[in-house]
Amino acid sequence: MSATAVSLPIPRLPVRREPLREVPVEGTRKILLAAPRGYCAGVDRAVITVEKALDRYGAPVYVRKQIVHNIHVVRELEAKGAIFVEEVDEVPEGAHVVFSAHGVSPAVVGAAEDRGLRAIDATCPLVTKVHREAVRFARDDYQILLVGHEGHEEVEGTAGEAPDNVTIVNSPEEADTVEVDDPSKLVWLSQTTLSVDETMETVERLRARFPELNDPPSDDICYATQNRQVAIKKVAVGADLVIVVGSANSSNSVRLVEVALQYGAKAAYRIDYPDEVRQEWLEGVRTIGITSGASVPDVLVQELMRELAQAGFDDVEEVRTAEEDLIFSLPKELRDGPRGGRGAAA
Repeated sequence: MSATAVSLPIPRLPVRREPLREVPVEGTRKILLAAPRGYCAGVDRAVITVEKALDRYGAPVYVRKQIVHNIHVVRELEAKGAIFVEEVDEVPEGAHVVFSAHGVSPAVVGAAEDRGLRAIDATCPLVTKVHREAVRFARDDYQILLVGHEGHEEVEGTAGEAPDNVTIVNSPEEADTVEVDDPSKLVWLSQTTLSVDETMETVERLRARFPELNDPPSDDICYATQNRQVAIKKVAVGADLVIVVGSANSSNSVRLVEVALQYGAKAAYRIDYPDEVRQEWLEGVRTIGITSGASVPDVLVQELMRELAQAGFDDVEEVRTAEEDLIFSLPKELRDGPRGGRGAAA
């Protein structure tokens, strides 16, 4: 079967034809810029992995699924020679294939081996940690309640490590109805990109039904997801409008919109590109909060601020709640000589 590019899940909104205009409003127009925002260490590693593989092996290099959930990043890598496919059976035998940052199940690894593919694993190490937890608890015959969104690539990969032991819990409401075999042999794990608040609500409901529920050995929700949610909570309190840069299939970007609304923003929208901002969003707005999901290059945020400056929002205050300096080493196949990179935090 010949390889085909992954179809992007949601098309771009119609491009705004005219520049943003100033809207009459009393007081100073201001931007509250959340920090940390944008690229996390796992995303940085994954994107560089594809770039390095293209440099070393030449185009094309195949990537199973989107390397990270961001339309702009996928399109940029496609322009450099990456080909995104849905499954490894679309990759020519013997070719190089990169597994995305979200991780894959052992079945996918086996399918790649059966085709003689030269696989490079760009799974985020924090996702790999959850995979190892699933394997360990399954080996000890625990039922694993995996808090996450069914169908998300990360959840599919984690569940695939122990399919007979994993039960997916999609929401706090499902925690009230999920059935277990032995309440004394029960543990919960989670997708790394969830809302911290909603995950804890789900766990509290589970524990109310199953008091012997075990916790994971360490926090599964990734540091970057937590940091971006903490930052937008602080921004949202003082914002009339929050704009989150991130793609529709990016779980952590979608959660940032939800968190912004929960913590005081009067309105919140997610965009892929700055030209998706609508003029009517700015009516009556004095303060705009801006952040971006963990798979978003900061160039898109800088472009957004230039657009908003045209509408008079040129007073920018950074709201920083944490410092990030984590860097993950590249996959072993690409580790020769010093690593270039953009750093862990945008």
